[in-house]
Amino acid sequence: EVQLQASGGGLVQTGGSLRLSCAASRFVFDDYVIGWFRQAPGKEREGVSCISPHDGDTVYADSVKGRFTISSDNAKNTVYLVMNNLKPEGTADYYCAAAAVSLDRVRRTFNAYDMDYWGKGTQVTVSS
Repeated sequence: EVQLQASGGGLVQTGGSLRLSCAASRFVFDDYVIGWFRQAPGKEREGVSCISPHDGDTVYADSVKGRFTISSDNAKNTVYLVMNNLKPEGTADYYCAAAAVSLDRVRRTFNAYDMDYWGKGTQVTVSS
């Protein structure tokens, strides 16, 4: 059974930081790419960042490059998303997801439809 458990959301002021965590099943960690997506009210779900835990390769949306860092702790089966210099437009529900595709595939489209499994979201609110 695929399990993805996101945590770490909260309320932060503009310019602040948060660290999100995604705990995944062991077999997901071995064979899947794991990504973070976000969905703001009234908007489509968009890709934020994705990692291949196998080799550490990463993908970032242009809007978060230089501010967000994705990493994986393979011993803990956990993917982290450190979000620095948060902006009000970062307010959204953040979801972790997994897909049995290559990171190159994700890099080409970075579309929620590429992902096979989803965890429940964790809410991030950035106050101005």
